Amino acid sequence: GLRLAQRANGVSRLHGSVSRGMFGGLGEGFDADDVPITSITNGVHAPTWVAPEMLGLGIEQVGLEGMDEPHGWEALAGVDDQRLWAVKRGLRERLVLNARRRVRESWHDRGASDAELGWTDSMLDPDVLTIGFARRVPSYKRLTLMLRDPVRLKALLLHPERPIQLVIAGKSHPADDGGKRLIQDLVHFADAEDVRHRIVFLPNYEISMASVMYPGCDVWLNNPLRPLEACGTSGMKAALNGALNLSILDGWWDEWFDGENGWAIPSADGVESTDRRDDLEAAALYDLLEKSVTPTFYNRDERGIPWRWLQMMKHTLATLGPKVLATRMVRDYVGELYTPAALSAREFRGAEGGARARAAAAWFARITEAWSDVRVEHVETSGVDDSPQLGNELMVRAYVSLGALSPADVEVQVVHGRVDASDRIVAAAAAPLVAVEQYEGNRWRFETVVPLTRTGPFGYTVRVRPTGEFTLSPAELGLQALPVDPTPFGGPGGPDETETERHGSPV
Repeated sequence: GLRLAQRANGVSRLHGSVSRGMFGGLGEGFDADDVPITSITNGVHAPTWVAPEMLGLGIEQVGLEGMDEPHGWEALAGVDDQRLWAVKRGLRERLVLNARRRVRESWHDRGASDAELGWTDSMLDPDVLTIGFARRVPSYKRLTLMLRDPVRLKALLLHPERPIQLVIAGKSHPADDGGKRLIQDLVHFADAEDVRHRIVFLPNYEISMASVMYPGCDVWLNNPLRPLEACGTSGMKAALNGALNLSILDGWWDEWFDGENGWAIPSADGVESTDRRDDLEAAALYDLLEKSVTPTFYNRDERGIPWRWLQMMKHTLATLGPKVLATRMVRDYVGELYTPAALSAREFRGAEGGARARAAAAWFARITEAWSDVRVEHVETSGVDDSPQLGNELMVRAYVSLGALSPADVEVQVVHGRVDASDRIVAAAAAPLVAVEQYEGNRWRFETVVPLTRTGPFGYTVRVRPTGEFTLSPAELGLQALPVDPTPFGGPGGPDETETERHGSPV
């Protein structure tokens, strides 16, 4: 499918990057960043997921239609603090009452009698910091990461002055035995008499349950194993209801966390031991809850309002609100993918007798057949000595044999950037070279100038790729030519070059 489609996308910026790495094999020798996969981040349908009370605050400001536009969510920043806090408490209380009913029904289904369930009448508290976690339960989402240190979790749940309460829901696939075991472990912990008034698991997770959870939670927890979350939209739905996200930097949160709309759980990327990684990330979660989240929620002003918390809520609504809307997502798809694809299809269909399609097929066949004769035979540089200075200009000349092709069929580029300890170019940029002179045997000299705009070691190499009116991406055909051992053939002489030349500039 990816070889046949001209356009492909991930569903968040990080997912696009991960996908390019996964499918780098589509073109031999191509860097991951060259793989033609872009990204459009998912969005959610606000009228479905935002509580009427919260949506009403915005409608009062800009009208119903305005809530589909950025200015509608920005207007929520002007809502009176006391009124916004009262709405949020009401939504939290609704969740508490709904959870009590569901837990009571669940215990009845498990065989408990009414006489044994009096404790459910006071389970959860509408004035306690409420953290939600609800989603599918595959192993990578780590439902039970919060249980990693039961002693620390109990201390948070039972804190005499700044307690938290957890409302958790989820459903595993019928064939996912691992997911079922995670749910069993969580239920076992939540059933304990000393904590069951502060942590609940709601079975049979579905839309009506979610529509109460998202508005009623103060914090939305997400702790997947990075970078396995493609996007994850539950936190978006919670954010539209004024919840602050507490999440690993994965999926959509990796690109839209800004330090004011919630908290980022540090991830132990690169730690090979799964147990060790879970220990480190769970500890980071507990630290954030103890030192940042709960103090911010319980620090009240003379009005009894957590003013700093409300600042973060308003910032979340005003800045994340416009980004996470499905209307924004659809506009992105239409503008970046659907409209260009439709115009291209119309152009091909409109050509009489399929002439354009035949021309494209002929061009692809000609390029593919001739490519084995395309070679970068020699590269030389001037303008920079062994001690280059910031602002110097590197003149790059590449001598390329094009075989049966012409300069119009190819793009010759110099790829340059910072180099690491292994002399690999990282944070690379590419600049085109211009054909300036032809030699015998359809050999050409291409040139460009690269300004040195940063300090530190840098490297460069040259590559040739096919280009033309029928290609959307230079990597589309999976063809490119890189330097070979040089043999000067009539152009100016110069030092032999390998695939990557390295220079150092002063720090």
